[in-house]
Amino acid sequence: MKPAKVVILGAGYGGVVTAIRLQKLIRSGEMTITLVNKHDYHYMTTHLHMPAAGTDHHENARVAIRDLIDERKIQFVKSTVQQILPTDKKVVLTDDTLSYDYLVVGLGSETETFGIPGLREHAMSIHSINSVRFIRQHTQYMFAKYKMNPQHKEYLTFVVGGAGFTGTEFVGELADRIPVLCRTYDVDPALVQIINVEASPTALPPGLPNDLVEYGMEVMRRKGVQYKLSTAIQACEADGVRLSDGQFIRAGTIIWSGGVRGNALLQQAGFDVQRGRVKVDDYLRSWQYPDVFITGDCSIVMSPEGTPYPANAQIAVQQGYNTARNLLYTLRGKPLRPFAYDYKGTVASLGRGEAVGTLKVKKVKGKFAALIKKMIDARYLFLIGGIPLIWKKMIFKQKMSNRNFHVRS
Repeated sequence: MKPAKVVILGAGYGGVVTAIRLQKLIRSGEMTITLVNKHDYHYMTTHLHMPAAGTDHHENARVAIRDLIDERKIQFVKSTVQQILPTDKKVVLTDDTLSYDYLVVGLGSETETFGIPGLREHAMSIHSINSVRFIRQHTQYMFAKYKMNPQHKEYLTFVVGGAGFTGTEFVGELADRIPVLCRTYDVDPALVQIINVEASPTALPPGLPNDLVEYGMEVMRRKGVQYKLSTAIQACEADGVRLSDGQFIRAGTIIWSGGVRGNALLQQAGFDVQRGRVKVDDYLRSWQYPDVFITGDCSIVMSPEGTPYPANAQIAVQQGYNTARNLLYTLRGKPLRPFAYDYKGTVASLGRGEAVGTLKVKKVKGKFAALIKKMIDARYLFLIGGIPLIWKKMIFKQKMSNRNFHVRS
Protein backbone atom coordinates (compact mmCIF):
# COMPACT_ATOMS: atom_id res chain seq x y z
CA MET A 1 0.00 0.00 0.00
CA LYS A 2 1.38 3.37 -1.00
CA PRO A 3 1.94 6.03 1.68
CA ALA A 4 -0.82 8.65 1.81
CA LYS A 5 0.19 12.00 0.34
CA VAL A 6 -0.44 14.83 2.80
CA VAL A 7 0.09 18.42 1.69
CA ILE A 8 0.07 21.27 4.22
CA LEU A 9 -0.42 24.76 2.81
CA GLY A 10 0.97 27.52 5.02
CA ALA A 11 3.39 27.48 7.94
CA GLY A 12 1.35 29.63 10.29
CA TYR A 13 0.31 28.41 13.71
CA GLY A 14 -2.10 25.72 12.50
CA GLY A 15 0.08 24.48 9.64
CA VAL A 16 3.37 24.34 11.48
CA VAL A 17 1.90 22.63 14.56
CA THR A 18 0.18 20.06 12.32
CA ALA A 19 3.52 19.34 10.63
CA ILE A 20 5.48 19.11 13.88
CA ARG A 21 2.94 16.78 15.49
CA LEU A 22 2.81 14.53 12.42
CA GLN A 23 6.57 14.14 12.23
CA LYS A 24 6.58 12.99 15.85
CA LEU A 25 3.76 10.47 15.47
CA ILE A 26 3.89 8.95 11.98
CA ARG A 27 5.09 5.42 11.36
CA SER A 28 7.55 4.51 8.65
CA GLY A 29 5.86 4.37 5.25
CA GLU A 30 2.55 5.67 6.60
CA MET A 31 2.47 8.98 4.76
CA THR A 32 4.54 11.50 2.83
CA ILE A 33 4.24 15.08 4.09
CA THR A 34 4.87 18.19 2.04
CA LEU A 35 4.81 21.60 3.75
CA VAL A 36 4.38 24.56 1.39
CA ASN A 37 5.08 28.13 2.48
CA LYS A 38 6.00 31.27 0.56
CA HIS A 39 8.73 32.13 3.07
CA ASP A 40 11.40 29.86 4.51
CA TYR A 41 10.39 30.88 8.03
CA HIS A 42 7.44 30.66 10.38
CA TYR A 43 6.49 33.95 12.03
CA MET A 44 4.50 34.61 15.17
CA THR A 45 1.76 37.09 14.37
CA THR A 46 1.20 37.74 18.07
CA HIS A 47 4.70 39.22 18.26
CA LEU A 48 4.61 41.45 15.18
CA HIS A 49 3.39 44.58 16.98
CA MET A 50 6.78 44.98 18.67
CA PRO A 51 9.07 45.09 15.60
CA ALA A 52 6.41 47.19 13.85
CA ALA A 53 6.77 49.82 16.55
CA GLY A 54 10.55 49.37 16.68
CA THR A 55 10.76 48.08 20.26
CA ASP A 56 12.10 44.68 19.20
CA HIS A 57 13.93 43.12 16.27
CA HIS A 58 11.88 41.30 13.67
CA GLU A 59 14.13 38.24 14.02
CA ASN A 60 12.51 37.58 17.39
CA ALA A 61 9.18 37.14 15.61
CA ARG A 62 10.31 34.43 13.21
CA VAL A 63 11.87 30.97 13.16
CA ALA A 64 13.50 29.20 10.22
CA ILE A 65 11.25 26.34 9.10
CA ARG A 66 14.22 24.04 8.68
CA ASP A 67 14.96 24.52 12.39
CA LEU A 68 11.51 23.10 13.19
CA ILE A 69 11.02 20.17 10.82
CA ASP A 70 12.77 16.85 10.32
CA GLU A 71 13.57 16.89 6.61
CA ARG A 72 13.77 13.09 6.58
CA LYS A 73 10.03 13.08 7.32
CA ILE A 74 8.77 16.36 5.85
CA GLN A 75 9.58 17.88 2.48
CA PHE A 76 9.57 21.66 2.64
CA VAL A 77 8.67 23.55 -0.55
CA LYS A 78 9.23 27.30 -0.62
CA SER A 79 6.63 28.52 -3.09
CA THR A 80 3.42 30.51 -3.42
CA VAL A 81 0.08 28.78 -3.81
CA GLN A 82 -1.67 29.95 -6.97
CA GLN A 83 -4.73 27.72 -7.00
CA ILE A 84 -6.44 24.95 -5.04
CA LEU A 85 -8.29 22.35 -7.12
CA PRO A 86 -10.23 20.27 -4.56
CA THR A 87 -12.16 18.27 -7.16
CA ASP A 88 -8.92 17.18 -8.81
CA LYS A 89 -7.11 16.91 -5.45
CA LYS A 90 -4.31 19.12 -6.69
CA VAL A 91 -2.58 22.35 -5.65
CA VAL A 92 -1.02 24.65 -8.23
CA LEU A 93 2.13 26.43 -7.07
CA THR A 94 4.18 29.11 -8.79
CA ASP A 95 6.49 26.55 -10.36
CA ASP A 96 4.89 23.15 -9.73
CA THR A 97 1.65 21.25 -9.21
CA LEU A 98 1.20 18.91 -6.24
CA SER A 99 -1.35 16.14 -5.92
CA TYR A 100 -2.63 15.01 -2.54
CA ASP A 101 -4.73 12.45 -0.73
CA TYR A 102 -5.30 14.79 2.19
CA LEU A 103 -4.87 18.55 2.26
CA VAL A 104 -4.40 20.85 5.26
CA VAL A 105 -5.12 24.52 4.53
CA GLY A 106 -3.55 27.01 6.91
CA LEU A 107 -2.91 29.91 4.56
CA GLY A 108 -3.70 32.61 7.09
CA SER A 109 -5.66 35.80 6.68
CA GLU A 110 -5.88 38.88 4.49
CA THR A 111 -6.72 42.42 5.51
CA GLU A 112 -10.45 43.13 5.71
CA THR A 113 -11.10 46.66 4.46
CA PHE A 114 -14.91 46.58 4.81
CA GLY A 115 -15.05 48.53 1.56
CA ILE A 116 -13.58 51.68 3.13
CA PRO A 117 -12.41 53.87 0.22
CA GLY A 118 -8.65 54.39 0.03
CA LEU A 119 -7.79 52.03 2.88
CA ARG A 120 -5.91 49.51 0.78
CA GLU A 121 -4.00 52.26 -1.04
CA HIS A 122 -3.05 54.54 1.85
CA ALA A 123 -3.00 52.50 5.08
CA MET A 124 -0.40 50.02 6.30
CA SER A 125 -1.22 46.82 8.18
CA ILE A 126 0.63 44.55 10.59
CA HIS A 127 0.45 41.20 8.85
CA SER A 128 3.96 39.96 7.97
CA ILE A 129 7.67 40.37 8.65
CA ASN A 130 8.03 42.58 5.59
CA SER A 131 5.09 44.77 6.61
CA VAL A 132 6.50 45.43 10.08
CA ARG A 133 9.92 46.29 8.67
CA PHE A 134 8.21 48.83 6.44
CA ILE A 135 6.16 50.34 9.27
CA ARG A 136 9.20 50.72 11.51
CA GLN A 137 11.23 52.38 8.77
CA HIS A 138 8.30 54.59 7.77
CA THR A 139 7.89 55.78 11.37
CA GLN A 140 11.52 56.83 11.56
CA TYR A 141 11.24 58.48 8.14
CA MET A 142 8.30 60.58 9.35
CA PHE A 143 10.43 62.00 12.17
CA ALA A 144 13.28 62.76 9.78
CA LYS A 145 10.84 64.25 7.27
CA TYR A 146 9.34 66.52 9.92
CA LYS A 147 12.80 67.85 10.81
CA MET A 148 13.24 68.83 7.17
CA ASN A 149 9.70 70.31 6.99
CA PRO A 150 8.75 71.50 10.50
CA GLN A 151 5.68 73.33 9.19
CA HIS A 152 4.08 69.90 8.56
CA LYS A 153 3.15 68.83 12.08
CA GLU A 154 0.86 66.15 10.63
CA TYR A 155 3.98 64.09 9.89
CA LEU A 156 4.07 63.39 13.64
CA THR A 157 0.43 62.24 13.82
CA PHE A 158 -0.16 58.49 13.90
CA VAL A 159 -3.67 57.16 13.32
CA VAL A 160 -4.34 53.53 14.22
CA GLY A 161 -7.66 52.18 12.99
CA GLY A 162 -9.03 49.46 15.27
CA ALA A 163 -8.56 49.14 19.03
CA GLY A 164 -8.84 45.37 19.33
CA PHE A 165 -5.96 43.01 20.06
CA THR A 166 -3.50 44.06 17.35
CA GLY A 167 -4.33 47.76 17.52
CA THR A 168 -4.01 47.89 21.29
CA GLU A 169 -0.71 46.03 21.44
CA PHE A 170 0.81 48.10 18.64
CA VAL A 171 -0.32 51.41 20.15
CA GLY A 172 1.20 50.45 23.50
CA GLU A 173 4.57 49.66 21.92
CA LEU A 174 4.47 52.75 19.69
CA ALA A 175 3.80 54.96 22.72
CA ASP A 176 6.93 53.48 24.34
CA ARG A 177 8.95 54.05 21.17
CA ILE A 178 8.00 57.70 20.64
CA PRO A 179 10.18 59.17 23.46
CA VAL A 180 13.22 57.38 22.00
CA LEU A 181 12.52 58.77 18.53
CA CYS A 182 11.95 62.25 19.95
CA ARG A 183 15.37 62.18 21.61
CA THR A 184 17.02 60.75 18.49
CA TYR A 185 15.56 63.39 16.16
CA ASP A 186 15.39 66.30 18.63
CA VAL A 187 11.60 66.54 18.45
CA ASP A 188 9.34 67.98 21.14
CA PRO A 189 7.22 65.02 22.40
CA ALA A 190 4.24 67.35 22.77
CA LEU A 191 4.05 67.56 18.96
CA VAL A 192 3.47 63.82 18.53
CA GLN A 193 -0.07 62.46 18.44
CA ILE A 194 -1.16 58.81 18.59
CA ILE A 195 -4.88 58.51 17.84
CA ASN A 196 -6.62 55.15 18.16
CA VAL A 197 -9.92 55.11 16.23
CA GLU A 198 -12.51 52.44 17.05
CA ALA A 199 -16.04 52.00 15.69
CA SER A 200 -17.30 50.19 18.79
CA PRO A 201 -17.90 52.05 22.07
CA THR A 202 -14.95 50.47 23.85
CA ALA A 203 -11.28 49.72 23.25
CA LEU A 204 -9.10 46.66 23.97
CA PRO A 205 -9.84 43.06 22.97
CA PRO A 206 -13.52 42.08 23.15
CA GLY A 207 -14.65 40.10 26.16
CA LEU A 208 -12.41 41.73 28.76
CA PRO A 209 -14.21 42.82 31.93
CA ASN A 210 -15.06 46.53 32.10
CA ASP A 211 -12.66 47.23 34.97
CA LEU A 212 -9.73 45.80 32.97
CA VAL A 213 -10.77 47.81 29.93
CA GLU A 214 -10.79 51.00 31.98
CA TYR A 215 -7.43 50.11 33.51
CA GLY A 216 -5.92 49.45 30.08
CA MET A 217 -7.27 52.65 28.57
CA GLU A 218 -5.97 54.68 31.50
CA VAL A 219 -2.49 53.15 31.04
CA MET A 220 -2.60 54.14 27.38
CA ARG A 221 -3.84 57.66 28.08
CA ARG A 222 -0.97 58.20 30.51
CA LYS A 223 1.36 57.28 27.64
CA GLY A 224 -0.28 59.94 25.47
CA VAL A 225 -2.69 57.82 23.42
CA GLN A 226 -5.91 59.55 22.35
CA TYR A 227 -9.07 57.51 21.72
CA LYS A 228 -11.83 58.15 19.23
CA LEU A 229 -14.47 55.57 20.21
CA SER A 230 -17.85 54.92 18.59
CA THR A 231 -16.27 56.48 15.52
CA ALA A 232 -15.63 54.73 12.22
CA ILE A 233 -13.11 55.56 9.52
CA GLN A 234 -15.21 56.41 6.47
CA ALA A 235 -12.41 57.12 4.03
CA CYS A 236 -8.64 56.97 3.96
CA GLU A 237 -6.71 59.51 1.92
CA ALA A 238 -3.06 60.13 1.20
CA ASP A 239 -2.82 62.80 3.89
CA GLY A 240 -5.21 61.48 6.54
CA VAL A 241 -8.53 59.86 7.44
CA ARG A 242 -12.12 61.04 7.31
CA LEU A 243 -14.23 59.92 10.28
CA SER A 244 -17.92 59.20 10.68
CA ASP A 245 -18.33 62.26 12.92
CA GLY A 246 -17.26 64.48 10.01
CA GLN A 247 -13.74 65.17 11.33
CA PHE A 248 -10.73 64.89 9.03
CA ILE A 249 -7.47 63.99 10.78
CA ARG A 250 -4.34 64.87 8.86
CA ALA A 251 -1.71 62.23 9.51
CA GLY A 252 1.63 61.09 8.14
CA THR A 253 1.08 57.50 9.24
CA ILE A 254 -2.10 55.40 9.05
CA ILE A 255 -2.13 51.85 10.39
CA TRP A 256 -5.17 49.63 9.87
CA SER A 257 -5.84 46.84 12.38
CA GLY A 258 -9.62 46.79 12.12
CA GLY A 259 -10.18 43.29 10.82
CA VAL A 260 -9.06 40.29 8.76
CA ARG A 261 -10.71 37.78 6.45
CA GLY A 262 -9.73 34.32 5.23
CA ASN A 263 -7.51 33.68 2.25
CA ALA A 264 -9.13 34.50 -1.10
CA LEU A 265 -7.87 31.23 -2.63
CA LEU A 266 -10.57 29.31 -0.78
CA GLN A 267 -13.40 31.22 -2.39
CA GLN A 268 -11.70 30.99 -5.78
CA ALA A 269 -11.49 27.22 -5.30
CA GLY A 270 -15.25 26.95 -4.84
CA PHE A 271 -15.43 26.48 -1.07
CA ASP A 272 -18.47 27.95 0.67
CA VAL A 273 -17.04 30.89 2.59
CA GLN A 274 -18.05 33.67 4.93
CA ARG A 275 -15.60 36.59 4.73
CA GLY A 276 -13.15 34.21 3.15
CA ARG A 277 -13.43 31.61 5.93
CA VAL A 278 -14.83 28.08 5.65
CA LYS A 279 -17.23 26.61 8.18
CA VAL A 280 -15.73 23.23 9.10
CA ASP A 281 -17.24 20.06 10.55
CA ASP A 282 -16.57 18.70 14.05
CA TYR A 283 -13.24 17.29 12.85
CA LEU A 284 -12.03 20.50 11.14
CA ARG A 285 -12.80 19.19 7.64
CA SER A 286 -14.58 20.96 4.83
CA TRP A 287 -18.20 19.87 4.56
CA GLN A 288 -17.81 19.84 0.77
CA TYR A 289 -14.47 18.03 0.64
CA PRO A 290 -13.87 15.72 3.65
CA ASP A 291 -10.26 15.14 2.56
CA VAL A 292 -9.50 18.83 3.18
CA PHE A 293 -8.75 20.00 6.74
CA ILE A 294 -8.85 23.76 7.36
CA THR A 295 -7.18 25.54 10.28
CA GLY A 296 -6.52 28.98 11.69
CA ASP A 297 -7.85 32.17 10.10
CA CYS A 298 -9.24 30.20 7.15
CA SER A 299 -11.68 28.20 9.30
CA ILE A 300 -14.89 28.92 11.17
CA VAL A 301 -15.40 26.78 14.27
CA MET A 302 -18.73 27.09 16.00
CA SER A 303 -19.06 27.18 19.78
CA PRO A 304 -21.70 25.13 21.65
CA GLU A 305 -23.71 28.38 21.85
CA GLY A 306 -23.82 28.51 18.06
CA THR A 307 -21.46 31.47 17.58
CA PRO A 308 -18.09 31.32 15.81
CA TYR A 309 -14.97 31.32 17.94
CA PRO A 310 -12.60 34.23 17.28
CA ALA A 311 -9.71 33.38 14.99
CA ASN A 312 -6.51 33.64 17.03
CA ALA A 313 -3.22 31.89 17.65
CA GLN A 314 -4.55 29.95 20.62
CA ILE A 315 -7.28 28.18 18.66
CA ALA A 316 -5.02 27.65 15.62
CA VAL A 317 -2.42 25.81 17.73
CA GLN A 318 -5.11 23.54 19.19
CA GLN A 319 -6.47 22.94 15.69
CA GLY A 320 -2.99 21.85 14.59
CA TYR A 321 -2.91 19.20 17.33
CA ASN A 322 -6.38 17.97 16.42
CA THR A 323 -5.73 17.91 12.67
CA ALA A 324 -2.55 15.87 13.05
CA ARG A 325 -4.32 13.40 15.31
CA ASN A 326 -7.30 13.01 12.98
CA LEU A 327 -5.10 12.54 9.93
CA LEU A 328 -3.41 9.64 11.68
CA TYR A 329 -6.72 8.23 12.92
CA THR A 330 -8.08 8.41 9.37
CA LEU A 331 -5.20 6.34 8.02
CA ARG A 332 -5.32 3.88 10.91
CA GLY A 333 -9.06 3.37 10.73
CA LYS A 334 -9.77 4.80 14.17
CA PRO A 335 -12.75 7.02 15.06
CA LEU A 336 -11.92 10.68 14.60
CA ARG A 337 -11.87 12.95 17.62
CA PRO A 338 -14.06 16.08 17.51
CA PHE A 339 -12.31 19.40 17.99
CA ALA A 340 -13.05 20.94 21.39
CA TYR A 341 -11.63 24.41 21.95
CA ASP A 342 -10.04 24.76 25.38
CA TYR A 343 -10.07 28.49 26.07
CA LYS A 344 -7.16 29.30 28.35
CA GLY A 345 -7.63 33.06 28.58
CA THR A 346 -6.50 36.24 26.87
CA VAL A 347 -3.64 38.57 27.78
CA ALA A 348 -3.04 41.79 25.83
CA SER A 349 0.19 43.75 26.11
CA LEU A 350 -0.03 47.48 26.84
CA GLY A 351 3.62 48.16 26.14
CA ARG A 352 6.66 47.79 28.34
CA GLY A 353 5.87 46.15 31.67
CA GLU A 354 2.08 46.44 31.35
CA ALA A 355 -0.67 44.08 30.25
CA VAL A 356 -4.25 43.11 31.02
CA GLY A 357 -6.13 39.87 30.61
CA THR A 358 -8.00 36.93 31.98
CA LEU A 359 -6.75 33.41 32.70
CA LYS A 360 -9.89 31.27 32.59
CA VAL A 361 -11.83 33.30 35.17
CA LYS A 362 -8.93 35.05 36.94
CA LYS A 363 -8.20 38.70 36.11
CA VAL A 364 -4.59 39.82 35.69
CA LYS A 365 -3.10 43.25 35.06
CA GLY A 366 0.07 45.31 35.35
CA LYS A 367 3.51 43.77 35.67
CA PHE A 368 2.16 40.35 36.63
CA ALA A 369 0.08 40.22 33.45
CA ALA A 370 3.13 41.32 31.42
CA LEU A 371 5.09 38.42 32.94
CA ILE A 372 2.26 36.02 32.04
CA LYS A 373 2.39 37.34 28.47
CA LYS A 374 6.11 36.53 28.25
CA MET A 375 5.45 33.05 29.66
CA ILE A 376 2.77 32.45 27.00
CA ASP A 377 5.25 33.41 24.27
CA ALA A 378 7.94 31.16 25.79
CA ARG A 379 5.51 28.26 26.04
CA TYR A 380 4.78 28.46 22.33
CA LEU A 381 8.48 28.53 21.46
CA PHE A 382 8.94 25.44 23.65
CA LEU A 383 6.01 23.73 21.94
CA ILE A 384 7.44 24.12 18.44
CA GLY A 385 11.17 24.05 19.12
CA GLY A 386 11.84 22.99 22.70
CA ILE A 387 14.48 24.44 25.02
CA PRO A 388 17.04 24.99 22.19
CA LEU A 389 14.71 27.46 20.45
CA ILE A 390 13.98 29.38 23.66
CA TRP A 391 17.71 29.54 24.37
CA LYS A 392 18.47 30.72 20.83
CA LYS A 393 15.91 33.52 21.10
CA MET A 394 17.23 34.58 24.52
CA ILE A 395 20.78 34.83 23.21
CA PHE A 396 19.69 36.86 20.17
CA LYS A 397 17.58 39.18 22.35
CA GLN A 398 20.55 39.76 24.64
CA LYS A 399 22.79 40.60 21.68
CA MET A 400 20.26 43.12 20.41
CA SER A 401 19.91 44.60 23.88
CA ASN A 402 23.69 45.01 24.12
CA ARG A 403 23.61 46.86 20.79
CA ASN A 404 20.82 49.06 22.14
CA PHE A 405 18.66 48.07 19.16
CA HIS A 406 15.54 50.08 19.71
CA VAL A 407 17.44 53.32 20.22
CA ARG A 408 19.63 53.03 17.15
CA SER A 409 17.37 51.21 14.69
